[in-house]
Amino acid sequence: MEKLIAKDLLDIQAVFLKPDDPFTWASGIKAPIYCDNRLTLSSPKVRRDVENALAEIIKKHYPECEAVMGTATAGIAHAALVSEILDLPMGYVRASAKDHGRTNQIEGKCEPGTKVVVVEDLISTAGSSIEVVKVLQDAGAEVLGIASIFTYGMKKGLDRFAEANVKNVSASNLDVLVEVAAETGYIQPEDKERLIKFRNNPSDESWMIK
Repeated sequence: MEKLIAKDLLDIQAVFLKPDDPFTWASGIKAPIYCDNRLTLSSPKVRRDVENALAEIIKKHYPECEAVMGTATAGIAHAALVSEILDLPMGYVRASAKDHGRTNQIEGKCEPGTKVVVVEDLISTAGSSIEVVKVLQDAGAEVLGIASIFTYGMKKGLDRFAEANVKNVSASNLDVLVEVAAETGYIQPEDKERLIKFRNNPSDESWMIK
């Protein structure tokens, strides 16, 4: 599954790897990778692979799941598609409460005690994902964990999940992506170490030196 999703993301250019011409993230970090999983929605084959992978993650790792909650906005479509596969209720969590109407932050029914899995598209430092978990917990939901499409596997994210006692299972990850990219000639074999070095410490720009 991890290799299939990694290849899918590379095939449709949902992930770009450019160690010699790095991107600048919104945070200012120079990065050899850029990921836009929204593009998976535009490819029926990849979309099916992704949603089936997320459904399998939920069935295997969160078998008690009673409802699927997407993160706004990137996780909403995936949560809807996965909930259809699993025949489960679905909703989503806004980044902040609405300033009108019922001022909801959680859209869709989420009764106290409901066993919920959060669907997320991308895990980097995990901050926004943990915020969604906290919103659901504050509403009385029992959050079993997160099912995500892709994770960079950054130490900061792993530490945050551990500190918040939140479980995440991703359909694919940077380590597998790097291996697939090297096998298919997308990057040079010597670039693998540079990409992993970035992952281990994004603030250390020495990975840019060949």
